[in-house]
Amino acid sequence: MSSTATPPLSARARLRWAVVGPLLRRLAPKSILELGCGQGGFGARLASLGEYTGVEPDESSWSVASSRVTPLGGTVLHGDHHKVPDGAQFDLVCAFEVLEHIDDDRGVLAEWVPFARPGGHVLLSVPADPKRFGPSDELVGHFRRYTPEQLTEVMQQAGCVDIKVRQYGWPVGYALEAAHNRISARRLAAASTDIQERSATSGRFLQPRRVASAVLQLGIAPFTVVQNFAPGRGIGLVAYGRRAS
Repeated sequence: MSSTATPPLSARARLRWAVVGPLLRRLAPKSILELGCGQGGFGARLASLGEYTGVEPDESSWSVASSRVTPLGGTVLHGDHHKVPDGAQFDLVCAFEVLEHIDDDRGVLAEWVPFARPGGHVLLSVPADPKRFGPSDELVGHFRRYTPEQLTEVMQQAGCVDIKVRQYGWPVGYALEAAHNRISARRLAAASTDIQERSATSGRFLQPRRVASAVLQLGIAPFTVVQNFAPGRGIGLVAYGRRAS
């Protein structure tokens, strides 16, 4: 897929994709399920790697994702994981910045993992470090942030093995997060008090337009490399493991 065809990504998502993209090329999945695909920023990229199915509960985000992914041969279902056809299994099951929005994260992940074929992979990203929980987490309906150990434990309990976790986003992610917290703090007073409603609209928060994204890409590009020098530091976690056979 040409760079002009790919949907724009936020700065934080670009840092995340710089970790996820090379990993996906190594895993080489032929079939992919993405849970909570938002507006399809990653989904459009995943659809170029294998047979892609996404699910998204927010109607507005689902509509955007569908318009981006369907022309590439992928499918986006409107709803949650219960919309996935019975018995369907995939080489890769993934969810990016979704698990932290779910109150019963352990129970729901245990329902997600069986969508991976035995021996298939489960790939997750979540915000890192509970001590960093702030206004931006509150605004978008996060229940928590995770340490690497906590995320590993949740994945193990859900039936994953051979789990590997790394952080991303050092050092520029800290500045990005501080800016997001300032914006979010101003918006919180007018935001819904319903955490589920906040969560439903989170995929639309601070989404860049294409022109701004092109400028952003140039600015963030060096940091997608720099973050690799500190894989144990940063604002987010990327973790993957296999479904136990």
